[in-house]
Amino acid sequence: MKAASVKSEITAGLVSSAIAIPLSMAYGMFAFVSLGDEYFAYGAMAGLFSTVIAGLVCVLMGDRSTRIYAPRITTTFFLGLLLHSLLERTPTIDGEPNVAATLLVFFAIILLGGLLQALFGLLRLGSLIKFAPHPVMAGFQNMGAVLLFLVQLGNVLGFDRNVRFSRVFSAIGEARPLSLFVAILTIAVMWNARRLTTKVPPLLLGLGCGIVVYYGLALAGFGDWLGPVIGPLTASAAMRTVLVDFSGLPMADPLEHSLPVIASSALALALIASIDALLCAKLASRPGELSAGDDKLLVRLGLANAISAGFGGITNGINIGPSLANRALGARSSLSVIVNAVVALLAATVLFRLLAYIPRAVLSATIMVIAIQHIEPWSWKLAGRLLAPGTPQRGAIALDLGISVFVALMSIAINVVLAVFIGIILAVFLFVLRMSRSNIRKTYRCDVVRSRRFRSPAELEILHRRGNSVLAIELQGALFFGTADRLAQYVDSETADGTKVVLLELRRVTEIDSTGARILGDIDAALLARGIKLAMVLSSRTETAARLTDVFDHDRFFPDIDRAIEWAEDDLLREFTGTATGLSLGEVPLLRDFSADQIEDLRSWLEPVAWPAGHVVFRSGEPGSTLYLVTTGRASVHIAHGEGDIRLVTFAPGAVVGELALLDRGLRSATVTVDEDLTGFALSAAAFDGLSHKQPDIAIKLLAALGHELSVRIRYANLTIQQLET
Repeated sequence: MKAASVKSEITAGLVSSAIAIPLSMAYGMFAFVSLGDEYFAYGAMAGLFSTVIAGLVCVLMGDRSTRIYAPRITTTFFLGLLLHSLLERTPTIDGEPNVAATLLVFFAIILLGGLLQALFGLLRLGSLIKFAPHPVMAGFQNMGAVLLFLVQLGNVLGFDRNVRFSRVFSAIGEARPLSLFVAILTIAVMWNARRLTTKVPPLLLGLGCGIVVYYGLALAGFGDWLGPVIGPLTASAAMRTVLVDFSGLPMADPLEHSLPVIASSALALALIASIDALLCAKLASRPGELSAGDDKLLVRLGLANAISAGFGGITNGINIGPSLANRALGARSSLSVIVNAVVALLAATVLFRLLAYIPRAVLSATIMVIAIQHIEPWSWKLAGRLLAPGTPQRGAIALDLGISVFVALMSIAINVVLAVFIGIILAVFLFVLRMSRSNIRKTYRCDVVRSRRFRSPAELEILHRRGNSVLAIELQGALFFGTADRLAQYVDSETADGTKVVLLELRRVTEIDSTGARILGDIDAALLARGIKLAMVLSSRTETAARLTDVFDHDRFFPDIDRAIEWAEDDLLREFTGTATGLSLGEVPLLRDFSADQIEDLRSWLEPVAWPAGHVVFRSGEPGSTLYLVTTGRASVHIAHGEGDIRLVTFAPGAVVGELALLDRGLRSATVTVDEDLTGFALSAAAFDGLSHKQPDIAIKLLAALGHELSVRIRYANLTIQQLET
């Protein structure tokens, strides 16, 4: 690595650590706030040690990214509420909670939660965990942010003892006015930092200004009006670890009695930590980086969290702010992460005596800003959309917001572990609810939407009157028991009167199980009993086609909806007109207004043509100036598209082919290939010029007929577009 790169890595690591250290201390204090004021400094140190262990372990296990690992608001919120609930249920000693036994269970939960998180990665559950619905996680994050904000009120008001936020107003007489002033100033500076300078991170600017003002007021003799600093570690709340400080306790007894709580809480913690880590990995990834190695991330972070618990630390995640700052300052390797961890280690050991002099009001003020910033923006946007008049899908928006609020309140009012599992149940319920919604994307009748095959005016009239007997249903999503059963009910109700053909468009169906395939077979049998035909549109090379092969014959599979509609139209026309035959020149619809003499005069300018099936009449881009009148057979017009082509129209007896080249003498716009042996007549540009010179009345009449033909095509195209967009 070049010297310049090493310098950039070290600089990035130093600056990102300056951002991460206050956050780690604050989140650590938040996690242990239930233990009271004497554990304030211990919580700060626990947050720092967690940061050190997570960063070093992840790098040692092969992480080469520039992500900064530290405690996260979501998991810290969970741990804070968990510790509070453990204290309420723990046995007491002389009327006081047994803190040592409580912490033993607490760290056992963090340790097992880390191991479960690593197990999720080993089992490759990262992709599955991502399907947890956003409202559930947003509920935890929002309540965590609100609670983190409220917990800081006591420090901001300068109380010299731990006061629960619910009792802040009853203890307002103990507030220190200048402490509140310093906190407000810190918040104002941090909130407007980008307007002041872009060279210093807002957190550091706010923290620095707050500390300077605090000690300036203290030196000016206003110390009694200011709140306390973090303070040193107390002897009764020394750094506890599962490996050392608890060795003298009868460890087996409290653990055995708490096994159900430990197992359920660890599973809930592992789920929350995994979801949060995967989400933050995406948010902290480089632009254009599609994969963040989700399963490997869970393994590394899970083991790091387990080790962190062994040394008295808490659960870690990816700290987005320091991670983005690290990359923005030029970090390109894990060297910056190592620098960050080493600085955090110095802060937890050598420098902690200095960090203990950070005013609580200043640190809490910066955390208040961060708490506000951590309120999920999705929630604000959703609330705004719900309140805005005329917002579509208000029911779905209200449901998402309601679930988010419900999960948040559950975590506070009842039990945070129970709230996690209720959130998972809600996730499953929402998934089933969304999957069970109708997967019918669009339906239409074929009296308006037609195939691209040429039809004579008489045939068009029949299709206009009888085309509504053909029902096309476009499906999307998964087709399983619930959705297939709904489809069966819909088909039964829509085919009650006059329907002769049902077309199912399945190309957007992502999955079909055996039950869904069987219900499709039942739909077919029920329709057949009523004399209704069923056909399906899907690619023959898909898994859906393979699953339906045992139920349906391949002759009812069509590659696109156009060919399926053509098949249905042909079946309908046979009922009213019989089998189509060839036409004479006089029967061609284009010449319907010509007299017999005019047709004979025109015939003298025409050249008979005949081509076998498979013959290419002309190709796209070739020069052309000849018009063709089809009297027998069929030919299709295609344009190239990717590796294949798209059929624009199929011409049958009576159709006109190539009229554009005759009118504008330009290049052919598409390729025409004969489908069935074809015969007809050709009118070249030279012949048309001769006709115009010698028999202008017939030439003018022919041009008028061509104009009418083109207008009819445009009119039907407009109707089709209008129907498909409805």
